[in-house]
Order: sequence, then structure tokens, then C-alpha cells
Amino acid sequence: MKKNDRVQFIQDCLDKEYPTTPIPLTHGNMFELLVSVLLSAQCTDERVNQVTPSLFSLANNPKKMSQLSKDDIYKIIKPCGLGPQKSKAILNLSKILVKDHQSSVPESFEALESLPGVGHKTASVVMSQGFGHPAFPVDTHIHRLAQRWGLTNGRSVTQTEKDLKKLFPIDSWNKLHLQIIFYGRQYCTARGCDGTKCYICKTCYPKRRNPKKTKKS
Repeated sequence: MKKNDRVQFIQDCLDKEYPTTPIPLTHGNMFELLVSVLLSAQCTDERVNQVTPSLFSLANNPKKMSQLSKDDIYKIIKPCGLGPQKSKAILNLSKILVKDHQSSVPESFEALESLPGVGHKTASVVMSQGFGHPAFPVDTHIHRLAQRWGLTNGRSVTQTEKDLKKLFPIDSWNKLHLQIIFYGRQYCTARGCDGTKCYICKTCYPKRRNPKKTKKS
């Protein structure tokens, strides 16, 4: 199957399997989304959703969060992993939002990525899922599936993002990145499928017999 055919097949398959793409992280406002995405680094969305209600009951906006101590935040978010770094980042970004952004989450990649603990992937999630701007957040899971499906040869998530943006129309990016995540969790898992077992892998590469190893930077 040629790459263009694979792209169309994958798009059709994911649209059929996931016609709707609810945002996985439970949130009530843009600040809660930003904090939730930050917490999701190296942590499952399920665990984040278990932790954030306690955090947001204390502080669901930058002003209230900035008035907490780092230890207050750490005690709650510890189950998410990387607690010391994340609690420090949440406290400091809250202070910056109050001081420089009128307690609002900024609506630009540049401003978001200047905040403590907010990298390009986190900013992309907020811009796409929160503000609705076209973005294609790529994590290690999307990076793995894109390689299994022959959509990229990049060793980094940065290159994979560039390749996927070239292959798929811009108006599909926000929905597609969630569809790929959902499919990866359900069918094409890290251990459950090695590039030879799930429906998309077998259809795109019916003659593949050996596991597809993910290239990493």
C-alpha cells in the first residue's frame, strides 16, 4: 500500500472507529486544562483525573493557586509522578499568569511555551483542545504509531509532528491526534501490538512479519 493510500485508509478507519473525540482530561476552565495537561506528562490521564478534583477544589484559577505553597500542591499531585518539578511549575506559572496575563491562560504558542513546565506538546494540547486552533500534539504514543504505520521515519516527536502535518489536512489535526491516541490505547498498545497485530498495522503492512521497532532520539 502506497503512503497516500495508507494515509486515506488510516483517516477513514479512525473516523469510523472514533466519530467523536471527547477531551480525555476533565476540566472546567482553561487554567484547569493547562494544569491537567502539565500533570499528564509521564502519567496516565486516568490518574490525573483522579487527582485534579482535590487540587481544583482548593484552587481552580491562577490567583488562588498562586496563594498555595509548593508543598500544598505537591501533597495532592504526588501520585502523578515528578511531583517536586510539577508542583514548582504549577505554582510559578500561576504567579506569572496573575502578574503578566491578567490571570488568564494566553492564547498563543509563544506565550504558553514561555511558562514554567510548559513545552511544545503541552502548549499544542491547550491550543487545540482548549482554544480550537489547529495543532498536532505528538507524544511518544503517536510517535510510535506513526512509525508503525509508515507515516514517518523521524527519530524525534518534533520530526514526526512535521511529517504528520504534511500528510493530513489541517482541519483534521485537532481530532486526529486524539483519534490516534484512542486507537493506540485500545488496539495498538506498546506491548499488545508490535506493528504486526492490530487491524491498521496488518492492513497497511500485510507482509510484515518482524516487529516494527520505534526509532527514538
